[in-house]
Amino acid sequence: MTAFRTLPHLIAGGLIFALSAFPALAGDTPSPPGAKVFFINLHDGDTVHNPVIVKMGIEGMTLVPAGTETPDSGHHHLFIDVPEPAGEALLEAIPMDEHHLHFGKGQNETSITLAPGTHTLQLVLGDWQHIPHMLPVTSQRITITVQ
Repeated sequence: MTAFRTLPHLIAGGLIFALSAFPALAGDTPSPPGAKVFFINLHDGDTVHNPVIVKMGIEGMTLVPAGTETPDSGHHHLFIDVPEPAGEALLEAIPMDEHHLHFGKGQNETSITLAPGTHTLQLVLGDWQHIPHMLPVTSQRITITVQ
């Protein structure tokens, strides 16, 4: 009977040990209160021409290259023409494609070419693993028109 009483404890202990062997769960990197990212030179409703210069600002955190595991730090990601991140998207590594640009070297400026028309842009700060922080640090989602 004693073995049966301890079996659940052994299973739970083994599960905790097994989970501890994995890296931190997505979205576990904290962000400090008041941290923010923002567009320096673009505003909602702007009309621009190609190439579009995007200057990215950050306050309350340090801009570092991807892979740098330092408290209160991260690197920019530019979301182009995608919905505002929510739900599970905030718990996973940010995709790398033409709609999710990574600035893993710690860059704060880029030049992009967009098709003429209306586009949405948003900045999302990623931690050392390209995962949004807990709480997420995101800019306002803006709409620009490219002529």
